[in-house]
Amino acid sequence: MSEETKEIPKLCKTLDKFIDRIGKTAAWFNGILVLVIILQVILRYVFGHGLVVLEELQWHLYAVGIMIGISYCVIHDSHIRLDIFHDRFSQRKKEIVELLGIVFLLMPVIIIILIHSWPFWAESWRIGEHSDAPMGLPCRWVIKAFLPIGFGLLGVAGLSRMIRAIAFLIKG
Repeated sequence: MSEETKEIPKLCKTLDKFIDRIGKTAAWFNGILVLVIILQVILRYVFGHGLVVLEELQWHLYAVGIMIGISYCVIHDSHIRLDIFHDRFSQRKKEIVELLGIVFLLMPVIIIILIHSWPFWAESWRIGEHSDAPMGLPCRWVIKAFLPIGFGLLGVAGLSRMIRAIAFLIKG
C-alpha cells in the first residue's frame, strides 16, 4: 500500500473487515465445489452414472463464489481494470476515475439489480420454488437469494471504496 493511501477512514476499515470475513468464509465453498466436481466426474466416468443433484450443486456453488467474490475483489482492489491506462495515472487521477466509475457505473447497476432481484427472490421463496429436475435440489430460492445478497455486499464494498476515494481527494 502506498504512503498516499495508508490513511483509510475508520468506516471503510469496518466495512472492508465485514466483507473480508464473509469472503474468506465463502471461499470454503470453493473447496466443497472441487469435491463435488471430483465426485461427479468419478460417478459419471467410472460408474457411468452422474447425479443431477451434484450437477445443480456445482452451479449453485459457482454462483455463490462469484456473487460473494466480487465484493471481496473490490475491497482488495483485485478486480479487473484497464491497467495499461490505470498504471500511468497519478494517484489523484486514479482516485477520480475510481470515484466516477463507482458513482456513474457501479452504483446505478447495483441499484437496478437490487430493485429487480429482490422481487425475483421473494416470489421464488413465496412459492417454494425447487428444481424442475426430478432429482434436483429443493429450495431454489436459496440460490436466488444470493443475487440481492451479492449485490448488496458489492454495494457496501463500492460505498467503502467511494468513501476512500473522496477522503483521498479532500485530503490531497
